[in-house]
Amino acid sequence: MILPAPTRVPQRRLPRFGFHPHTERLNGRLAMLGFIALLALEYWLGHGLLAWP
Repeated sequence: MILPAPTRVPQRRLPRFGFHPHTERLNGRLAMLGFIALLALEYWLGHGLLAWP
């Protein structure tokens, strides 16, 4: 007996909140960009961000 191919494909929804691989990866990448920007700013200013001369 041959079964017919399904006509509808279920759509996978991403969760609206909570831990999800996509959001965790995005958060990590943005944190790395922020850290690099902070290092570049400290290099450009010549001192730490919290230690004003």
